[in-house]
Amino acid sequence: MAEQEASGLQVLLHTLQSSSDRESILTILQLLGDLLSVGTDRRIRYMISKGGSEALLRTLVDAARTASPDYVILLPLFRLLAKVGLRDKKFGQKALELEALDVTLILARKNLCHSQNLLHCLWALRVFASSVTTAAMLGINGAMELLLKVITPYTQKHTRVIRAAAEVLAALLKSKSNSRRAVNRSYVPILIRLNQDWHSHDTANSFVLIRLALLLCLKHIAKLRSGREAFLAAQGMEILYSTIQNCLDDQSLEPVISIALQILRQCYPKSPLPLVTTSSAYSFPVPGIVTSETPRVLTEEDYEDDGEEEEDKDSDSEDVKEEDDDLETDVNKLSSKPGLDRPEEELVQYKAMCLELSCSFEELESKPGDDLNSDETEYANHRHIPTAASPKGLCLNKDRISGGQEKEVPVQNSLLSRVKMGRSSIHLTSKRGPGMNSYRNVHPNGPGIGSSGNDVSDIQASFREDAWDMDVISCPRISASFSNSTNRETAEFIDRLLQTHLKPMVFHDPYLYMAKARRTRSVADFTRMAFPDFWGHCPPLSAQPMLQRKCGVQRIKILEDVRRLIQPNDIINKVVFSLDEPWPLQDTASDCLQFFSVFESGNLRKAIQVREFEYDLLVNADVNSTQHQQWFYFKVSGMKAAVPYRFNIINCEKPNSQFNYGMQLTLYSVKEALLGRPTWVRTGYDICYYKNHYRQRTAVMGAASGKCCYTLTFAVTFPHAKDVCYLAYHYPYTYSALMTHLDILEKSVNRKQVYFRQEVLCQTLGGNSCPLVTVTAMPESNSADHLEQFRQRPYQVITARVHPGESNASWVMKGTLEFLVSSDPVARLLRENFIFKIIPMLNPDGVINGNHRCSLRGEDLNRQWLSPSAHLQPTIYHAKGLLHYLGSIGRSPMVFCDFHGHSQKKNVFLYGCSVKETLWQAEATVGTSNLLEDVSYRTLPKILDKLAPAFTMSSCSFLVEKSRASTARVVVWREMGVSRSYTMESSYCGCNQGPYQGLQFGTSELEEMGAMFCLGLLILELKSGSCSHQLLTRAAALLNAEEESLDFYLQSRGSSSSSIASELDDEPPCLEEIEYGTDSSSDQEVSFSELDQQIQECAFHKDEGEEEEEGTGQGRKAIP
Repeated sequence: MAEQEASGLQVLLHTLQSSSDRESILTILQLLGDLLSVGTDRRIRYMISKGGSEALLRTLVDAARTASPDYVILLPLFRLLAKVGLRDKKFGQKALELEALDVTLILARKNLCHSQNLLHCLWALRVFASSVTTAAMLGINGAMELLLKVITPYTQKHTRVIRAAAEVLAALLKSKSNSRRAVNRSYVPILIRLNQDWHSHDTANSFVLIRLALLLCLKHIAKLRSGREAFLAAQGMEILYSTIQNCLDDQSLEPVISIALQILRQCYPKSPLPLVTTSSAYSFPVPGIVTSETPRVLTEEDYEDDGEEEEDKDSDSEDVKEEDDDLETDVNKLSSKPGLDRPEEELVQYKAMCLELSCSFEELESKPGDDLNSDETEYANHRHIPTAASPKGLCLNKDRISGGQEKEVPVQNSLLSRVKMGRSSIHLTSKRGPGMNSYRNVHPNGPGIGSSGNDVSDIQASFREDAWDMDVISCPRISASFSNSTNRETAEFIDRLLQTHLKPMVFHDPYLYMAKARRTRSVADFTRMAFPDFWGHCPPLSAQPMLQRKCGVQRIKILEDVRRLIQPNDIINKVVFSLDEPWPLQDTASDCLQFFSVFESGNLRKAIQVREFEYDLLVNADVNSTQHQQWFYFKVSGMKAAVPYRFNIINCEKPNSQFNYGMQLTLYSVKEALLGRPTWVRTGYDICYYKNHYRQRTAVMGAASGKCCYTLTFAVTFPHAKDVCYLAYHYPYTYSALMTHLDILEKSVNRKQVYFRQEVLCQTLGGNSCPLVTVTAMPESNSADHLEQFRQRPYQVITARVHPGESNASWVMKGTLEFLVSSDPVARLLRENFIFKIIPMLNPDGVINGNHRCSLRGEDLNRQWLSPSAHLQPTIYHAKGLLHYLGSIGRSPMVFCDFHGHSQKKNVFLYGCSVKETLWQAEATVGTSNLLEDVSYRTLPKILDKLAPAFTMSSCSFLVEKSRASTARVVVWREMGVSRSYTMESSYCGCNQGPYQGLQFGTSELEEMGAMFCLGLLILELKSGSCSHQLLTRAAALLNAEEESLDFYLQSRGSSSSSIASELDDEPPCLEEIEYGTDSSSDQEVSFSELDQQIQECAFHKDEGEEEEEGTGQGRKAIP
């Protein structure tokens, strides 16, 4: 039957080419038209496979070369050609070889006055032009000149022909040779005037598709540098900017506005960043770093061809590369265990870091306060050491905590009860307008009321009476003594504020923090502390919702950027802060904002006042680097109340950001803190993130190349006038805060029950100590049996903050540490059955100096685990050495987990390692049936998926990529044989699933995740075959408090994500397109279905009405 159909079709096609009988040809064309007008594209593709395209093209050539072409035959033939050609990828080449291009152009020229015949010729040319090669040939043969004769200024006649001609021209201009020809022949100003004319006259938006096609012509030309220059010379920026101003809110013009914005962005002149050098403002002399030469100034020629969106090579995302070619498919590399990377005798040094395995209980115990030097004691004695995690912030006097009398840190609620209740303490804040004060929903007391309920308006009165310098108060000096009277008076005032107005905070002491900050060594030798780190942070009582993106906010910001170029009358362009220029730059008497960032973890390199209430900001690159601009943390003061300020961070480098999907930055108000509300809150509105016109020079093999930059723009309305506020990418957590926290934790535990040892893993390149913490339960007694049980507990190893900008990892770690030393029953069980080795900050130098990604050598320490150097990467070298030592004595950890932050995904999730899953995903030819693999690597994430409200299994991955071979996760899995080796990623943003869906993470949620991770470790042990009977019995009593078995409990709790959906989209659709680049991969040109529809409509209408209006403004969508 199929053979008969094939032979029948071939007979028709053969007859079509060989017949000279008019009626026979018309009959065959009618038959083919009917055959192809029903059903799917399958029939058309079948006809193509049988030589249908060639048959139609030959028939066209033969019919057109007659003395008097018969349009009764040619018109249905053109319709068939267009329908078939759309589906034939080689149609243009076939038409070129059979000389159909020349024939069609000749027919078009002959029919300039016959709209119906011309329309059919244009449809054929449109299909021919879909091939770039054919389009270039059409351009050589004068097709563009012909089309510009057809595309007239605004008229209501022959609009279908004009639209077709404009769409053909847009298709032709995809060819660079045609675009160059258009520039050389001065077509750019002609196209600009045509678009302007159609836009101004088409008030009813009846001919949107004609206007769209004209804009597409300009867009293709603007891909060339010469095209952009011609556009600028013809005042294209000014004309296009003005033409779209009055139609931004018109939904029917969405396609036109979208393309116009792309053209404006393409043609915005590229320029280097306003920096003296792209290298960091801070430098640190370390081995192997050579200072680069001063970069040359980039010109427009450096940006001739903007490539595709660059890959986010430095992303914290473990799954940036979607391509399977990054997956490791070498079974030997996946399965083999490399040898030791150092002499075995070197491992002996780590025995001193595991004293719990050898020393007696008496030798391990030390007196409280031994680790504090005299300076620290001087400050610590000023304040109470908090030991309770109650909501009232209760504190115990330090003098009451004597040796052996410490109390175990209590908790308000059992972690299990919080899990079972789901979201127990998190409440969605009421929705508010963009200009409303975020602090209104943070504290139950009203303005001017402190935590104790007392009126604290006397603080403000004190400021007025004594004219205290708020800038000095809000950024205190780090000093052990105050040599001059001014500093001494300031210190006394701050001390009075602390004594009378500091809200008690759990595990924080400003005096101890100051002592720790004074010992912290920085590249810039910081002399001041950021007020939030010194004063402390109390989590808000309720979580904040994700910001709802306002439709059109991105285009508004882009148009404001364009206005800055073409209407510079109100541009101030004044540098008000810079690390590269001598101080003081800031005029305190002026109305401009004042900025400062020279403090621990601070990062702001330059601030430029653009307009009265708008500032361009540039963040500093990592030390000894020219990249990794993401983290920011700076002080701003001198603001007015109820005034929206716009900030543009113009040198971001990641191609995408959660700021486009509901994330807000964080703000800390000094006045709010003094009023009893010392809280970091999410803030900002009109937030968007997009590619800008700046380029950053990067040295690659001695050549200059322009690296794209991105703008993070946001508006902030500050809560008070003349306030001092701190803005940060995420909740800051400094090295000094960690060291303060560890000291307070150590002095808070009951030493008879909790073994808490803080020691130094190593010294960093910058001369700071990298802390190592050991937590377990003290042995019940000094008996041999109890000491043996104490020493035989399996190890759990947790690390964090290898990437300095991932401060969320430190908040998760803070929750882990506080939970492990608490009186929670789960914490007791964990301590009694495990020894926790914790390195809470693997990159202290990077954290201190405001880096986002790197160490002081400008390298990513999480890419140095394969062969670290003791001199260049000491923290990684010794962390790996400690793990090797544990393995050498048969005590490899049950779980290794490295806490990270994630900038491009939501929720919390794990990355693990699996040979089989990697090979399956890569579709490797190597058989996996014979590979043996411990599948328990999936157990912990499955447990966390059921326990932790913020965790989702659907985002977890267990693939081993080549690009991740030198990360902690992969090296510990491969070299140490730890099957449960993980990276735990916490979003900077929040959750799109589970109880926290639609909420941004606060510090409470992050700390809760740290505690939930610990609970997951306990349940993991309970589900293992090696779990002791004693632990099972105690856990059963604990977990069955409500007469539920563990298995039933876990099943009834349900998955926080997987039970809802097997896969969650990373991001939901936005209210508007988010165009990160200046170009789009999708042109809104005529689609196959639209051209088919035009042809179908024409088949029923012989003639086009002279006064026809097409209503082309309906039913169009924006670029996705």
